[in-house]
Amino acid sequence: MSSRTESSNASADVGLNEQYTLHVNGEFHDVMDAWVGESLLYVLRERLGLTGSKGACEQGECGSCSVMVDGQLVCSCLVMAASAVGQPIVTIEGIAPVGVPTDVQQAFVDAGAVQCGFCTPGLIMAAHALLERTQEPSEFEIREELSGNVCRCTGYGRIIEAVQRVSIQRTATSASREADS
Repeated sequence: MSSRTESSNASADVGLNEQYTLHVNGEFHDVMDAWVGESLLYVLRERLGLTGSKGACEQGECGSCSVMVDGQLVCSCLVMAASAVGQPIVTIEGIAPVGVPTDVQQAFVDAGAVQCGFCTPGLIMAAHALLERTQEPSEFEIREELSGNVCRCTGYGRIIEAVQRVSIQRTATSASREADS
């Protein structure tokens, strides 16, 4: 009977006390005493202290936990942190230097697209992902990209306007640079 108990205890410890390193926002972070099944969201918030990504649904439905992993927008609540080893991870904290908003962040403020702020980090990450892929997205493309993010305060009109503002601004800046060269 004791060997059965020892066997049960050994299998219960599998995956505990693991160590790995994540490359987050340009820096390497050691994750110690981890369980390999911990979500990336949990590790970012609880182990690394990066609380910009929010945990709401824990099912990948609301988008409040959105981050970039290896250049792809993902819901960090659905990604096991250990599976992101060796891949660059960018969170809302890492898209710009502290105190210097990106053009997307500033546009959200200017357009009044920020209400309670809970969903804002995920929406901004989604907007950045879209604008990196598509310089001049249509309103339909903006709505489609942001459809994975739930906001209960704004009604999305101002959020869409903010993304459109950035698109127009970036297009004008690009055209100006081309004219100067």
